[in-house]
Amino acid sequence: QVQVVESGGGLVQPGGSLRLSCAASGSIFSFPAMGWYRQAPGKERELVARIISGGGTNYADSVKGRFTISRGNAKNTVDLQMNSLNAEDTGVYYCNAAWSGSGYWGKGTLVTVST
Repeated sequence: QVQVVESGGGLVQPGGSLRLSCAASGSIFSFPAMGWYRQAPGKERELVARIISGGGTNYADSVKGRFTISRGNAKNTVDLQMNSLNAEDTGVYYCNAAWSGSGYWGKGTLVTVST
């Protein structure tokens, strides 16, 4: 059984920063890929950023240059540093841990960018 837990969401003003963290634990020793997705109100869930075991990353065009995904110091952890946030970044952010064709999801953490 796998558990994925996100943390770090909250309310931030436009132009501000937040750092999200995710930890996956359970029966799988190592997840080759971990990523962050988000779902804005009334929209479908979309990929924000993803990192693979070799360190390769990919980002949604809308966050390139503002967001950085990185592996945490602990095993099976991943962080998302979000800078220059704007209202379009508002949504529920989900962490996904992928292994052998399966993806394990957390319950999400809410990010609200507003004055």
